[in-house]
Amino acid sequence: MNERDLELPRRDRYGDLCWTRATLAAVAAVLKNPAYAGAFVYGRTRFQPPKREGALPQKATRPMEEWRIVVKDRYPAYIDWPIYEKIRAVIRDNRAEYMRIKTRGAPRDGELLLHGIAWCARCGHKMYVRYKGGGEYVCNHLRTQEGQPTCQHIRASRIDAAAADAFLTALAPAELDALSHSRRVQQQMNNALRSSAERELERKRYTAALAERQFNRADPDNRLVASELERRWEAALTDVRAAEEALARQMPSKAITQVAISKELNDKVISLTGRLPQIWDDEAISDAHRKALLRCLIEKVVLDRGENDLALARIVWRGGAVTELEVRMSVNSVTRLTRGTEMRERSLALARDGVPDDEIAAILTQEGHRSPRCADKVLPITVGRLRRAAAIKVATQRSRWEHDDSLLSPPELARTLKIPVNWLYVQIRSKRLLIDRQSSGAYLFPNTPSVLDAVRNLRNHVLAQLDLRICQPNKEGHQHG
Repeated sequence: MNERDLELPRRDRYGDLCWTRATLAAVAAVLKNPAYAGAFVYGRTRFQPPKREGALPQKATRPMEEWRIVVKDRYPAYIDWPIYEKIRAVIRDNRAEYMRIKTRGAPRDGELLLHGIAWCARCGHKMYVRYKGGGEYVCNHLRTQEGQPTCQHIRASRIDAAAADAFLTALAPAELDALSHSRRVQQQMNNALRSSAERELERKRYTAALAERQFNRADPDNRLVASELERRWEAALTDVRAAEEALARQMPSKAITQVAISKELNDKVISLTGRLPQIWDDEAISDAHRKALLRCLIEKVVLDRGENDLALARIVWRGGAVTELEVRMSVNSVTRLTRGTEMRERSLALARDGVPDDEIAAILTQEGHRSPRCADKVLPITVGRLRRAAAIKVATQRSRWEHDDSLLSPPELARTLKIPVNWLYVQIRSKRLLIDRQSSGAYLFPNTPSVLDAVRNLRNHVLAQLDLRICQPNKEGHQHG
């Protein structure tokens, strides 16, 4: 409200109406006042007996269910009663009183998504977040309250990724409806702000006109009164000019928004379908915004680390629906994997048959196995460690850079052209020789006469630079090979 120069009406110490900048207390009073929902309420507070002798009683608020008198539809309502109850529930839930009233707390900065909504499946208490040594969720309620050992702790990266995927999957069918609703809400807010600015300008113009009439009716001989009235008139005129400038600043931005919506947004809404994951990963979105979005659908997430590499996450959605997830966690060794023994025996059997490590890794990946620190595949280095631990030697050594016969590695190209292989690497580092690097990390040259002649010309300084990249944009922005 302060960023948009929206003031709130308040009463000064004399009981007169004045408009001032918004404060935390003023906003809280507006949100909690049932009069805005059209209700007359009596008995929202009570006096508590003093805690020590001689002290004065303290005033405390009552919960809604203990209000003594509630008369609904007594005043013109800004919002209906269910919306008011929802606002009160949000305010209560934003209070970070984890143990007393089991609230989630307001979304705060920090990269862990489930802060405030993660619960322990073993003891039923809320889990805290810990960023030291890497983000993780920790259940230490029994340790802090009763001196017992820590219940469990779970690394947060894969848990957060699974919860985010489930959230985006659940939200995907509603992307178009959400975009359309967001546009309507934005338009309504712009109209409301415009109307508020116009009313503010009208009020300040009335105040300036009133100050002018008071100044004109003042006795000129009473200089003190006339001077004070003139000062008030000038201050009112200054407020009018400021309100007119604020209203004028809103005019061009509104016009630009309308043009953009009418010509671009309507055509691109369909193209945005399926882009919610990209928008979710956008750096412009803060962690607090992601948490707030997550809480729109997810009530809480119950976590159980499990004994091996599988953690269980039970997502409780708004409305009571439940989704069970199995999250593959990172472990220290193959023995900690659920199918670790099966994977070890299978890899050793293939190694005894002479199958290379990379092929064994591909076979195990297809069979659903994985490495301890990899979530979806088996790495050749894992197979090599298992094989060496069992004292199984490789029958034939394989090169790390396996490639087709139509391609040449730098050593093969150097032997073909009878040049030093280090010269090729120097030219690549100095960017005189431009070539794509393969996913394996190797440089591969086409085994064609034109390429061999081009490298010879580069060696003989006939060419200043040689570009062998597969696809490069030219000056017109097109792609050529």
